[in-house]
Amino acid sequence: MAQRLHLVFGGELIDPTKTAFKDVHDLHVVGIFPDYQSAYDAWKAEAQRTVDNAHMRYFIAHLHRLRDEGAEASSTEELG
Repeated sequence: MAQRLHLVFGGELIDPTKTAFKDVHDLHVVGIFPDYQSAYDAWKAEAQRTVDNAHMRYFIAHLHRLRDEGAEASSTEELG
């Protein structure tokens, strides 16, 4: 079975109606999780912990969607 990795991260936004971070060097990386449910649980815990700050947002990135193992490697991947 293929791994379905998910990254949970967040930070303070410039404007709470948009998704641009105030300082990308100050992002909080919660972690990488092996499935959506555990990523969701971590996301929810952080979102609830920071609920009093309207500018704080946490996101789940579906890392498994960023790479298709069946596709040919790009020229930069072949260098490594």
